[in-house]
Amino acid sequence: MSTRRPIAQLPDLLISQIAAGEVIERPASVLKELVENAVDAGSQIIEVRLEAGGIRRIAVIDDGGGIEASELSLALTRHATSKISSLTELESVFSMGFRGEALASIASVAQLTLTSRTREATHAWSYESGMAEPIAAAGALGTTVDVKYLFDQVPARRKFLRAEATEFGHCIDAIERIALAFPEVGFRVFHNDRAVRQWLPASALQRISDVLGDEFNEHGIEVNAQGGLISLLGVVTRPTASRARADRQFLYVNGRHVKDRTVSHAIRSAYADVLHGDRQPAFVLFLQIDPAAVDVNVHPAKHEVRFRDSGAVYRFVSHTVTQALSGTAGTGGYIAPATHQTAGAAFNPASAANYSGNAQPSGSNTSAPYSWQSVAQQPLHLRENNAPSYLGAQAPALTPAQWQPLYQPLNEEPATWPLGRALAQVHGIYILSQTSKGLALIDMHAAHERVVYEQLKHALEEHTLPQQTLLVPVVFRVTEKELALAQEHHEQLLGLGFEMAAAGPQSMTLRAVPAMLARGDLEALARGVLRDLDQVGASRLLTEQRNTLLATMACHGAVRANRQLTIEEMNGLLRQMEQTERADQCNHGRPTWVHWNVSDLDKLFLRGQ
Repeated sequence: MSTRRPIAQLPDLLISQIAAGEVIERPASVLKELVENAVDAGSQIIEVRLEAGGIRRIAVIDDGGGIEASELSLALTRHATSKISSLTELESVFSMGFRGEALASIASVAQLTLTSRTREATHAWSYESGMAEPIAAAGALGTTVDVKYLFDQVPARRKFLRAEATEFGHCIDAIERIALAFPEVGFRVFHNDRAVRQWLPASALQRISDVLGDEFNEHGIEVNAQGGLISLLGVVTRPTASRARADRQFLYVNGRHVKDRTVSHAIRSAYADVLHGDRQPAFVLFLQIDPAAVDVNVHPAKHEVRFRDSGAVYRFVSHTVTQALSGTAGTGGYIAPATHQTAGAAFNPASAANYSGNAQPSGSNTSAPYSWQSVAQQPLHLRENNAPSYLGAQAPALTPAQWQPLYQPLNEEPATWPLGRALAQVHGIYILSQTSKGLALIDMHAAHERVVYEQLKHALEEHTLPQQTLLVPVVFRVTEKELALAQEHHEQLLGLGFEMAAAGPQSMTLRAVPAMLARGDLEALARGVLRDLDQVGASRLLTEQRNTLLATMACHGAVRANRQLTIEEMNGLLRQMEQTERADQCNHGRPTWVHWNVSDLDKLFLRGQ
């Protein structure tokens, strides 16, 4: 039987080492804390020097305001900070650091030297943990924090560090995240005395391009919206530029890089019907919100935040990103075979003019940003028992003649149609079109699928989805489960424009369908809707699940491959694409059209060479 050990006060060094275990995981953790302190000091240029991936040395040199000589020793004690002094300030903190733990934690697991000079001082002062008092030193205005031999005195922690190259990679990731958040600050990074990164002060868009390369330049869509005390700006990439991994997702809340489930899910929901399979979007987004409306003191390393009204934040972000992705097709840049750019407005990070205007909900007054209240009141789910319900009641009856035909050429011919004039159908799959700048090739099924999908969504939201009674009902064999689903979801199916009834123990009669889908594969359409309803269940239908149903309907209702179209029908589809949101991608995130400029065609035939 073990002897009980008496309760005792832990030594200060051990307390600091325990605290370091929560904050300091690897060299990149040290670098993050030091660079954030340099940013808080008002620095214009920050220099980082690493040796052996940061394991042997991490030095951060800034030109900020500096630290008074009398405060240098205090700076290395626990819970000493100039950032906050009361609970009120903690609840509205805007600085990167505020706990006063970082330097003390680092000094407990490494050799740390602090050298600083204020504007009023005649020279710099240097201090190292354990010294009686600071000593005079040479140094320019600002502060240098020099950390050496990380975890050398803590072997249990040292053995968990990875190879030099791995730790260096994590350090670069850390400095890139901070550099993206503070484009007005210049950064220089050296590794083993070799320059590896340099970013000059720039605009937010230029910094994104400088740090992350051409991906956001070629495939980026700007986001810039404000509503009351919240705003969102940055860049998201087109669905056709999605990635297999979520390694290009940068979210900042009041300048702090965080991982937040609320915002991440909101962004994902905006991509829900334009992203293919398990592909991941790339984005750099800066969410600015009243500091009193967000709690940053919920994670030891400040990687997470908690919003006072997470539902309102979710709706604002989801709506804003959805609006950004809803650009009309064919209004801007074109795809060239050499670059594989996606259709839509080109993004130029060097142009400050690109950051103009605010995202507006449909029909809103564009002279002012929409209100925070209006976004917060938007429902996240579809009401099943309370009117109005998108899926719970039958839409007003309209005759097929009142519904816009699927292929309706415009009577007016603009001087330049973005998607051009159809020339021919290729292999029963593609439409070849001549534009003012070259040639476009359109996947007719993918394009029509998006057009139908957006029309279905709009019709349900406006309660104007017409139903067409079939002259000859479609009878098909079903399982007992499919028969039960049709009976259980009878009201929801009516709301979607379907009238189904049992024709026997294992057969179903389809008597009516949505008018705009009457030319599709009706049996496959009915089976697909029943399958989706089975997955949704009889509970309340969320918007995302409703859209899954509509996507299935659009897929089966869209024109199929090998369907021969007339020139008028092809042109009608092109004009509808030009008027449809997100027409650059089908419902699964695949591109619907590509374009070759005349100069690209000339290169293929070596013209002018």
